[in-house]
Amino acid sequence: MTILLTGAAGFIGMHVAEALMARGEKVVGLDSLSPYYDLRLKHARRDRLLAQRHFAFQEVNIADRAAVATVFDQHRDVTRIIHLAAQPGVRHSLVDPYSYIEANVTGHLVMLEAARSLPRLQHFLYASSSSVYGGNERLPCRENDRVDHPISLYAATKRADELISEAYGHVFGLPQTGLRFFTVYGPWGRPDMAPWLFADAILAGRPITLYDGGRLKRDFTFVEDIVTGVLGALDRPPAHGKPRLLNIGNHRSVEVRRFVAVLEESLGRQAIIQDAPRPVTDVAETFADISAIQALCGFEPKTSIEEGVPRFAAWFRAWIAA
Repeated sequence: MTILLTGAAGFIGMHVAEALMARGEKVVGLDSLSPYYDLRLKHARRDRLLAQRHFAFQEVNIADRAAVATVFDQHRDVTRIIHLAAQPGVRHSLVDPYSYIEANVTGHLVMLEAARSLPRLQHFLYASSSSVYGGNERLPCRENDRVDHPISLYAATKRADELISEAYGHVFGLPQTGLRFFTVYGPWGRPDMAPWLFADAILAGRPITLYDGGRLKRDFTFVEDIVTGVLGALDRPPAHGKPRLLNIGNHRSVEVRRFVAVLEESLGRQAIIQDAPRPVTDVAETFADISAIQALCGFEPKTSIEEGVPRFAAWFRAWIAA
């Protein structure tokens, strides 16, 4: 069977593709190779996948209806779709809002329309985000919490995806799962995310900024644990016309300053820390209730930051030395 994976040259996408092929799946990967961050990293992820015989790649913008339709015409045997492609980054949405509407809203709609054309489709699994919880104060975050007060455009686009998928499930019976990811980190991570920014600055002797003294808390989730949950949910599609939403996180809320301390130890360098007020687009804490995905597939994240951060740090040192 063939799985179509968007965002294949992305951080989570590359890891998911490798896990799928490790269990014998054929993967068709799509990615626009957007220059949002260093293309050398995206090309390296893509080339790592292309070295495996069960992977095919096409450079496609998911908001391009004609291009996506062509891909789907060529791969009528696709039975499952993992849709991870998106314009990421909360703060960047203040700089380039139009790219978020194009990639995250239009792109999501184009993928759903194309998915409807597949005669053997069993499951459409897509990436949402913990950002949809906005300024909610009740913790841990539960899937049935109200999510109608986003505090960033990025969050609003991800909530729009969930609502559009709900409509497509109701009208067309499309079997769908949306996964609300919580602060994913690990090897091959993104240069715009805190672990990379912190590590790069620490090794270069530049200061890092910690908001509110580093007391903000995040549900840091190692990428290998995320992949286990993605595949577990993928293998268990919902009932016809019953789209679902699932949190996928570590179920541990850790202060950012503790994360930085483990990173300092892993890199053997001390950070130069400067304090700043929390930006309006940032929440004070993220913390996932994962009971739903646990009940579905036995998902149980195993990687603490004491294990995961050194693994990220070792990869990061190797990457910048290459």
